[in-house]
Amino acid sequence: MAASLTACAAVSARQAVVQADYLVFYADGRQAHALDVIKGAGGSTVRAESKLGYVVARGGATFAEVIGADPAIVGVSADRRIGYASAAARALPDAAALTRSTKSDPLSGRQWDMKMIGADRAHAKEPGSRKVLVGVIDTGIDGKHPDIAPNFNRELSRNFVTDRPKDEKGETLDGPCEAADCKDAVDQDDDGHGTHVASTIASPINGIGVVGVAPNVQLVNIRAGQDSGFFFLKASLDALTYAADIGVDVVNMSYYVDPWLFNCRANPSDSAKERLEQRAVITGMQRALDYARKKGVTLISALGNGASDLGKPKVDEASPGYPRGGERIRKVDNSCLNVPAESVGVISISSVGPSGRKAIYSDYGLEQTDLSAPGGDALDGKAASPARSILAAAPEAVLRAKGRIDKSGRPKTGDVLRDCTRSPCSYYQYLDGTSMAAPHATGVAAILISRFGKPAKSGKGGLTLPAAKVEDYLYRTATAKPCPSPRAYAYDLLGDKEIHVCKGDKKKNGFFGRGVVNAYQAATFEP
Repeated sequence: MAASLTACAAVSARQAVVQADYLVFYADGRQAHALDVIKGAGGSTVRAESKLGYVVARGGATFAEVIGADPAIVGVSADRRIGYASAAARALPDAAALTRSTKSDPLSGRQWDMKMIGADRAHAKEPGSRKVLVGVIDTGIDGKHPDIAPNFNRELSRNFVTDRPKDEKGETLDGPCEAADCKDAVDQDDDGHGTHVASTIASPINGIGVVGVAPNVQLVNIRAGQDSGFFFLKASLDALTYAADIGVDVVNMSYYVDPWLFNCRANPSDSAKERLEQRAVITGMQRALDYARKKGVTLISALGNGASDLGKPKVDEASPGYPRGGERIRKVDNSCLNVPAESVGVISISSVGPSGRKAIYSDYGLEQTDLSAPGGDALDGKAASPARSILAAAPEAVLRAKGRIDKSGRPKTGDVLRDCTRSPCSYYQYLDGTSMAAPHATGVAAILISRFGKPAKSGKGGLTLPAAKVEDYLYRTATAKPCPSPRAYAYDLLGDKEIHVCKGDKKKNGFFGRGVVNAYQAATFEP
């Protein structure tokens, strides 16, 4: 008897070890049935999230496959980090000195991107309203940065993630926790990605550093990304729901939900569990995006940095991207989606360099590209130069941790700048990516909402403008840009040639969508 009890105890211990939390998405009206299915599979319900139609449940190693066989269950994903920020940040050679501008903030002369979209001229017409709330769903915002703090709304900001020092394999993920409970403060960004995005949207005109597209609007940190750049599906769902419930006007999503770069509902090369996970990403995010859009949130996303035609994907070599090292080569097709860039209701942004060409790294596609915006292209000219990238705020702590500045605070490389016009000094970094393009569009959307938004009837948020109306105005104020001639554009990739083919016409094409966003047009046009 004692031996049997010992054996049973050992089995129970093994079962306890493999217990995990899952997000279980059910078909419309099938919550009660889903709860029964979970119980029948030996699982337990942690809580129900009725707004988006899913249940957080706990189960064993085969739990997902067992409940996924029921037709009422439309997707199952482990509740773990499953995404990656899509900036193409890289160290670059020193830039040639550029003339400082005396007409605006000290580093404005280096912001070719703001001149391209007319933001420098738009500020005099419409710098944005304090009543407009812009949500940055990213790795956080350094709310104490001197060039962000005046527009940072600490009260409304939230952090939906908990740092994890190591992944399931024991490899370093986020690194040591900065807070005792591993949950960073709402004004902290240990990656720098979200801070750069926020700065492009709304760095104020304050006599230091740079100026954002809409320098008077409020920034709300709605953090869904880990320090390492990975994202939970659950955190992304929570972030979108929260944005909708507090009256945020527009959100910027410069990341893709992963571990699958392309999420396929029925890829024969994937296991049943993997297919369920990808269905959960597609279904769950679409429900969250729909919920937010119906509540007046304009949804803007980076298109991606894979230098590929998203209308004709053939191979995915980057998935599953988490845990690291599990990637494999698999065939994909156009039924597979990059989320949220290809989700319904999302305005997806491709990137252009300072010459106006589509950036070499930017994804594209006739169906997928809605608009374009400056995102930087260090190779858009002779040799590589960070001056062709996007300059925006960077957290000093991150630059120190990465060895980008010395002990005295001086930048070590040409892609990092310091402005000591006022004390304390503030720091800025040049980055490339569709992550850098999307916030330009978000800032233009904020200008439009500032001009045409009406007081929110619910009392939440200051102004509101239906997402469909914002989208229409963005398209109408964009600067139309045709495909290059010839359409098969040849990029010089440090001596190698890479061909990207543009389809469509001047009104709508795969490189630029309906055109390059235009802040000045948004600040002056009449519908």
